[in-house]
Amino acid sequence: MTAAELRRLYIDFFKKHGHAEIKSAPLVPENDPTCLFTTAGMHPLVPYLLGEKHPAGKRLVNVQKCLRTGDIDVVGDPFHLTFFEMLGNWSLGDYFKQEAIAMSFEFLTEVLGFNKEEIKITCFAGDENAPK
Repeated sequence: MTAAELRRLYIDFFKKHGHAEIKSAPLVPENDPTCLFTTAGMHPLVPYLLGEKHPAGKRLVNVQKCLRTGDIDVVGDPFHLTFFEMLGNWSLGDYFKQEAIAMSFEFLTEVLGFNKEEIKITCFAGDENAPK
C-alpha cells in the first residue's frame, strides 16, 4: 500500500462516519506568533478545540503537514524525520473516547486488516480526575 492509498482510505473511512474533510494548514502558521512551524495536526485546530465553532462542523478529518526540529540531531535514522503528514480525526464536542476508540479500532481491523489478536492496548489508570 502506498502512502497516498493509506491517506485516501483514512479520509474516506472517517467521511463515511460523518466527518468533513478539511485541508492541511500551512507549515508556517498564520496569525500565530507563538511558534515557527505547524508541528502537530491539532495545532491549526486549537481555537476550535477550545470551543470556537468550526465552519465545517463538529466532526473533521485531515492530513496535516507537520515540521519538527526538536530532534533534528537524529534525523536520518529509521525513526526521525523533520517533515511528515499527521492523519487526524477530530470531534469538536460531538463524541468522546468510547466512540473515537471504536472508530480507530474499526479502521485498523476492518479497513487495514490488522489482526485483532496482535493489537496491544494500554491504558493509563493513574488519574482519578481524567474524564472517562
